Amino acid sequence: MQDMELAGLARDLVRIDSRSAVSNVAVAERIEVELAGFAVERLDYTDKAGVPKRALAARLGPPGGYALSGHMDTVPATGWEDDPWSGRITDGVLHGLGSQDMKGAVAACILAVKRAGHGTLLLTTDEETTKAGALEIAQRSALARGVRGIIVAEPTTLVPVRGHRVHILFTAIAHGVQAHSSTGQGVNANWALIPFLTEMREVFQRLRCDPALQDAAYTPPFSDFNLVIDNHGTAHNVTVGRATVQIKFRYSRRVDPLPIQRAVREAAARHGIELHEQHEGKPPELPPEHPLIAHMVRATNKAPVTAPYGTDASELQAIAPCVVLGPGSIAIAHTPHECVALADLEAACELYRRLLAEAQETT
Repeated sequence: MQDMELAGLARDLVRIDSRSAVSNVAVAERIEVELAGFAVERLDYTDKAGVPKRALAARLGPPGGYALSGHMDTVPATGWEDDPWSGRITDGVLHGLGSQDMKGAVAACILAVKRAGHGTLLLTTDEETTKAGALEIAQRSALARGVRGIIVAEPTTLVPVRGHRVHILFTAIAHGVQAHSSTGQGVNANWALIPFLTEMREVFQRLRCDPALQDAAYTPPFSDFNLVIDNHGTAHNVTVGRATVQIKFRYSRRVDPLPIQRAVREAAARHGIELHEQHEGKPPELPPEHPLIAHMVRATNKAPVTAPYGTDASELQAIAPCVVLGPGSIAIAHTPHECVALADLEAACELYRRLLAEAQETT
């Protein structure tokens, strides 16, 4: 029989637009309706674009035990042809932006704590961009203190993820002079960018070929070095006044990021490119024998793995050891047909409830 309370809450969260570029306060307010009897911290902040954001920490019952964590923001609605915020439920599947990553899991976490009668929730925003919400909780939350472990409910098909990569976001900017392209008066910033990009391609190839920059414990073993170019809407008959490249470089604990940082910095300096860097925390990684991982293995009967992507664990590990364990597949996340099976959410909710109960019994 379908869990209508879980389906309804997950649907409600999906129906609220909370892309990282907009405020998530409406989602946070809807979640707070569910938190009667909880001690609640509202960790409000303003992001770099001046948008109001809110992270939530909430605890039901005594301190200790495990915390469940999820994020309220989503990626942009790129490529969607259906309504991204429909929250449509068809044949036991919830559709919509964020259904899989990770509003469905957030709903499962909330109800798991309520049904267990105790536990802590750490609900963030800006996970898809800066991890700022997790950082706010790590730095400011009193309710988060004292938890023994944190379960980050990102989609893993309920396989325990004991470690993952983090990223450095490089933003490289070339400057030109905007003008009508026929006049010869402009300077196209793209021409200045091309020599830099040529060197970045070499870095990309080096990451895929140099064993010293790879980690065999991860699939794939080579680090991500994903490049996105932005001419800021310039028309084809206008010289580009500003060209921006963003490169997301992901690395695991065993990979030294300094050679890549040095290569990017030196190339930018050589070619007169303005360069900015945005860093996450250190790569979170626990050994297979760690008590938190061992508990998750016993609870799921699944061997722990590592993951090539990143989560809020990069910041939340400052509070307590983290494991990533959530419903659904990461392969569906960030796609224009994102969806999640309600049965997967129900299985996760029951697993979390059981884990909270077991943690409380041993506190």
